[in-house]
Amino acid sequence: MRNKGLKVCLVGSSGGHLNHLYRLKPFWEDKERFWATFDKEDARSQLKGETIYPVYYPSNRSIKALIINTHRAIKILRKERPDVIISAGAAPAVPFFVIGKMMGAKLIFIETFDRFDKLSLSGKLCYGMSDLFVVQWEKLTAKYHKAVYIGSLY
Repeated sequence: MRNKGLKVCLVGSSGGHLNHLYRLKPFWEDKERFWATFDKEDARSQLKGETIYPVYYPSNRSIKALIINTHRAIKILRKERPDVIISAGAAPAVPFFVIGKMMGAKLIFIETFDRFDKLSLSGKLCYGMSDLFVVQWEKLTAKYHKAVYIGSLY
């Protein structure tokens, strides 16, 4: 996936989830990309100059947010047609992964650093859909055999 011709969608909540994705800059900086995240000050400042699509929040365990973000995912992904969707969670990852999978995008989920003994809810929901499921704690690979351990992003 080092191909410069790839179009990448980076999707996730703002805050720590966004920081995880931003730490992948050596991968995405030379690729066409866009972000789907919360329209909050931390995201706007960190992603200044980037293409950003706002997703609805608060979104954790919210059916309303899931419906709204599914609709947004359909619109955004139809327009942008990414080759790969990468997420470090949380809730916005799920509709983007479902719609992205149906559109043929490759899906990469990176479980956040604070998940050392079990997956997050979004991780559990995205695990089966993911083409690559990354964890930052080796002990998770014993329980989740599809997971690939990479160590800490920090």
